[in-house]
Amino acid sequence: MDLIAQTIATEINARPEQVFAAVRLLDEGSTVPFVARYRKEITGGLNDTQLRILAERLVYLRELEARRDTILSAIKDQGKLTDSLARSIAQAETKAQLEDIYLPYKPKRRTKAMIARENGLEPLVNAILNNRELDPEIIAQNFLSDVVESTKDALNGARDIIAEQLTENADLLSELRSFMQHEAWLWAKVIEGKEQEGAKFSDYFDHSEMWSKVPSHRALAMLRASKEGIVSLDIAPDPETGTARAENIVAAHLDTRGTGPSDTWLRKVAGWTWRVKLSLSMMVELMAELRGRAQEEAIQVFSRNLKDLLLSPPAGAHTTLGLDPGIRTGVKAAVVDATGKLLATETIYPFQPKNDLRGAQAALLNLISSHEVELIAIGNGTASRETERLVSDTLAQLPKSMKSPTKVVVSEAGASVYSASELAAQEFPELDVSLRGAVSIARRLQDPLAELVKIEPKSIGVGQYQHDVDQNRLSRSLEAVIEDVVNAVGVDLNTASAPLLSHVSGLGPALAEAIVDHRDVNGAFRSRKELLQVARLGPHAFEQCAGFLRIRGGSEPLDASAVHPEAYEVASKIVAECGRDIRQIMGKEGSLRGLHAEQFVNESFGLPTIRDIFAELEKPGRDPRPDFVTASFTEGIEQISDLKPGMMLEGTVTNVAAFGAFVDIGVHQDGLVHVSQLADRFVKDPHEIVKTGQVVRVRVLEVDAPRKRIGLSMRKGSGPLTPQGQSRGSSGTSKDGGKNRGGKGGKPHENTRNNAIGDALTNALKGNQR
Repeated sequence: MDLIAQTIATEINARPEQVFAAVRLLDEGSTVPFVARYRKEITGGLNDTQLRILAERLVYLRELEARRDTILSAIKDQGKLTDSLARSIAQAETKAQLEDIYLPYKPKRRTKAMIARENGLEPLVNAILNNRELDPEIIAQNFLSDVVESTKDALNGARDIIAEQLTENADLLSELRSFMQHEAWLWAKVIEGKEQEGAKFSDYFDHSEMWSKVPSHRALAMLRASKEGIVSLDIAPDPETGTARAENIVAAHLDTRGTGPSDTWLRKVAGWTWRVKLSLSMMVELMAELRGRAQEEAIQVFSRNLKDLLLSPPAGAHTTLGLDPGIRTGVKAAVVDATGKLLATETIYPFQPKNDLRGAQAALLNLISSHEVELIAIGNGTASRETERLVSDTLAQLPKSMKSPTKVVVSEAGASVYSASELAAQEFPELDVSLRGAVSIARRLQDPLAELVKIEPKSIGVGQYQHDVDQNRLSRSLEAVIEDVVNAVGVDLNTASAPLLSHVSGLGPALAEAIVDHRDVNGAFRSRKELLQVARLGPHAFEQCAGFLRIRGGSEPLDASAVHPEAYEVASKIVAECGRDIRQIMGKEGSLRGLHAEQFVNESFGLPTIRDIFAELEKPGRDPRPDFVTASFTEGIEQISDLKPGMMLEGTVTNVAAFGAFVDIGVHQDGLVHVSQLADRFVKDPHEIVKTGQVVRVRVLEVDAPRKRIGLSMRKGSGPLTPQGQSRGSSGTSKDGGKNRGGKGGKPHENTRNNAIGDALTNALKGNQR
């Protein structure tokens, strides 16, 4: 464990004792959010990002240690373990290095080298290696027998023995691996006759680039093309110079610097071993490494996009009308109250073939007036712009004395998945599937996090080749993101759904359902302590979850904050020093002025926790999500054919990839802002500039309507829009539908890149085409 702690500490920039403490807490069943938030003194303040890396690396390094022990035991049982070998095994830092060392001792099927040894040819190998001035042909004549009939057979057997020794040489494998990682190229070639079938992969029909520099999206695209049988892939050094260099590396391990006949023969064996054995194994290994590297980056992209999406600002607790647009099947409408409870549904048919415009407007006006609708959420799928225009025309008919609701276009990615899910069927058993989608769209505007957690993350469409990556690894990563976001935001214990509660630290699906059942039977929770009355929710689960659950208007004011019940006593002492009632203090900025956190430190609670309590007393239950702001699509720009180069438009970032960002500008086809067009400076990582869900101003660069490709730019005056002058809890909207937007743009810098937007880039995320 000492070695593991030291390794992880170096990787996360921490001290070994911090790692020891965190590992102990995690092994005891604590969650990452709980440890990061409520055990800062114990871990020395490790944050959730460090803890996530720690937890992941801990699994790998423990598996490494287990494998190390297994290999040591296996070699010892063979009676071949030496002090030198034991040291090499102990010093191996990766699983690959361990397996390299173990290769000569690993049980294997009968090989050509084994047969050669059985035929008595190992002395021939020794003779050739020890007598470089003698001709191997002459030496081989001394080893002919009934089973070795010719010198050619003898030398082939010797070659097989030497080749096996080379392929099991850990030092050679390490050197070749390093050489290939720095010098290898990835080659893609279309398979004859597959040109038409694989047209979307045409960029890779004759493509090559250095292996070490292949970006994730291109690697995954080529791997998919290979899997579909469109292209063949190979990883090899530069054929003009690299092959000879690789053969020389192999030959060096046979010390063939001399000019004798045996040296010449051994160099040929080294070349043969590289071409027939080692080049293939290196190609397979580097292909796996490329796949792993690309998948890891794709998972990171998906995770970051999902986090940004889950942290999208909520419009707040307002009565909302959700509209799921459709043409032939009609527009589905659902009204939900401020808590998300379904009030009414309707299906209207304003478009072809019925064209019941008046009936549709009358139905909308009735829903708006009957339920005092404040927000209208319009799904961004088919007929979205037509529906938005219908809503605008309808709102113009409202009496001047009536406050007009604000209309907002909402991403409906994944809504259809939720509508057809078992969860939706349980929640709305009598409701048509399409109407459930309208409910989801309305709730998504009110609180994106609470609604999105009901949907399988992979169905939300913010990933990069998410179906091509390790699904278990992806699921673990996305679950960690959801857990971190849910606990960072906090959950209202009396209104949260079971799916949302299931992501709270220490709970899970079973306890979440138990909490909801208890709430349904006994009514709203009045205090966090009442959680202990929930079936199967014991002290440990309470410890893990209590601080992340909020009760507003309950018997204990601190239950509305992120202060953990275990710290209520010290919080009460802080309040007592103010000489006022806690309700007069909570939420009042500056109410603790004159007090110092240091004076409340004790054996149980250190300075970090006391400072957190101070912050929570002044701003209880702070929501880390930004203020609500939404894009305003330009009137008359509804189809890709309406776009012209030079147009300035607003849009919402739907996805961020390694090569740029996709933006919904209201034409049913996302445009691409290539990384070179994100800012007036060099941008290495698009996430430095934009996040999923962010509202941006873009300029149209190019439009390719037949191929449904839109090139956009955020340079020179166009860029992120940030809300200004908004207070927490407001919707951020005004009566006329305008949004509080600001221009916190960075100072322009000289651009250092101006790459063209290639076909491969706009092909990269097919999921963005609606």
